[in-house]
Amino acid sequence: MTLSVVPIPSGKLTRAGLERLPPAIARAGEKAAWRFIEFFAANIRNKNTRAAYAHAVTQFFDWCESKHLELHDLRPALIAVYIEQRKGSPPTVKQHLAAIRMLFDWLVIGQIVPMNPAASVRGPKYVVKVGKTPVLTADQARQLLDSIDTATIVGLRDRALLGLMCYTFARVSATVNMKVEDYYQTGKRWWFRLHEKGGKRHEVPAHHNAEAYLDAYIAAAAIGDQKRSPLFRAIDRHRQLTDRPISRTDVLRMIKRRAEDAGLPSSTCCHTFRATGITAYLENGGTIENAQAIAAHESPRTTKLYDRTSDEITLDEVERITI
Repeated sequence: MTLSVVPIPSGKLTRAGLERLPPAIARAGEKAAWRFIEFFAANIRNKNTRAAYAHAVTQFFDWCESKHLELHDLRPALIAVYIEQRKGSPPTVKQHLAAIRMLFDWLVIGQIVPMNPAASVRGPKYVVKVGKTPVLTADQARQLLDSIDTATIVGLRDRALLGLMCYTFARVSATVNMKVEDYYQTGKRWWFRLHEKGGKRHEVPAHHNAEAYLDAYIAAAAIGDQKRSPLFRAIDRHRQLTDRPISRTDVLRMIKRRAEDAGLPSSTCCHTFRATGITAYLENGGTIENAQAIAAHESPRTTKLYDRTSDEITLDEVERITI
């Protein structure tokens, strides 16, 4: 079964609409079907979270169908069995459990089921103290930025985009969604307005290097007066900027290509620049609290995952082992 959560034409559940839903939900009646649709359409606003949760719920109900389970059959023990046999890394399994738990919370509130069978089920233990995101040194980041040929509009765009992610710790999704008006002046300072996860608007002052990169790119692209248009744009087959925003996939491809050209690790990815910026900031005396504020993290523990200032063990420390 492929889950496709779409608005129902004319406000009615058609047979075709019901066929898109998990059979156990469809068999539970129209009220259950609507509540299920509303969980994705109204309750989850982030499209990436919606897609991930839809994938998780689809797999769960496929399993239920293979075991001939209806909604009223589900108990904590059955959810635990599903989680126990679920293949994947601990974070993936925990995400699947979170999706199931949130869905049943929604169904309980809508009076579709009397209790949440996933509420008491525990996921696999998973503790992360050091993040796995590849990080560049400050010298490597500078090497990459300086290696970009800025004689072309594409080069100016790429340098501005990577520079912005380095100097603001911005997520790639927030970067590609920026409009021209999201780079703006207040008083004598220029600022970046980032639209982060959860619909949060986050404003960061522009580092002088990022400001220079953006100014050069916007001037060459002649888009300064197109305030509501995309800031970072895709290119056509003639290597010219279009009116469409660049996609996250295209950014990743660009990063891989630029990293290879600069002789940097092939593991370099979109998130590398967020981690690189945070590490460079902390190495120069910045605090976790301020790094958290710049990165718009909910918790300092998340920010610490990007802190690689203590990754290297010095020879002096190793020599303290006197055996």
